[in-house]
Amino acid sequence: MSTDAQQGSEEFQAWQRWHEGRIVAVAAPHGPLSLTGTHWLADHPEGRIPAVPGLWREEDGAVVLTATAEDGLTVDSKPLTGDIRLGADHGPIDTSRVAQGERRLVVLSREGLWAVRDFDPRSPARHAFRTIDATPYDPRWSLDGVYRPYGADRNIRVENADGRERGLGLSGEIAFTVDGSEHTLQAAVEPDGSLWAVFADATSGDSSYRFRFLRPEAPDAEGRVRVDFNRALLPPCAFADHFICPFPPPGNTLTTAVAAGERNRIDG
Repeated sequence: MSTDAQQGSEEFQAWQRWHEGRIVAVAAPHGPLSLTGTHWLADHPEGRIPAVPGLWREEDGAVVLTATAEDGLTVDSKPLTGDIRLGADHGPIDTSRVAQGERRLVVLSREGLWAVRDFDPRSPARHAFRTIDATPYDPRWSLDGVYRPYGADRNIRVENADGRERGLGLSGEIAFTVDGSEHTLQAAVEPDGSLWAVFADATSGDSSYRFRFLRPEAPDAEGRVRVDFNRALLPPCAFADHFICPFPPPGNTLTTAVAAGERNRIDG
């Protein structure tokens, strides 16, 4: 297929819309570029987090926030004075319970540890961002695959982007063929049935970021799945240093060069 014909194809147009949507989502006021800090409460036993208003402490499996009127905090859009008990936020960032103007303070829980994430639309990273460098759609990287579930979910320890080791849940493997050779990626199943894999390849740390995410749609009843590396994603930690993205588990570093998908963030 010629380049002109390829760019006029329905698949290319769908990819172009996806790519443009990704740029908009990343640059949104509370997108990943706005994360200015992930503050673990265990590192602040006195409850004071530098540059974050309020007093934050863990108590009986939850976070207790104490604020005064001078802190300017709201919870559920209402001014907070005094104490409130908080659980982890699970929805979109802009619906998190605690805010200070446009700033969002998101409660996070990982393996029994609590943290507060600070999302600020005024972050320098957000205002420096220009675009996402991505390889144009190539039909050769939209592959037939099959998902093979494990008999039981597995949890392995992997290093995270912040240098700490945490558990990574895995439910099965995705098998696919590139240039006549079969490859597999260990993957998790998301609540909606779609798959999620963390992978690296021969381009990682060179012409692309050090690792990427792949999010295929849910397999069909026979386990067949579309493995579309054109939609390989940069992880959140490619946009802000304060994310704790997991590194690829053992076996998820492909020996082939995946010259497709998102490559790097570009600032201007």
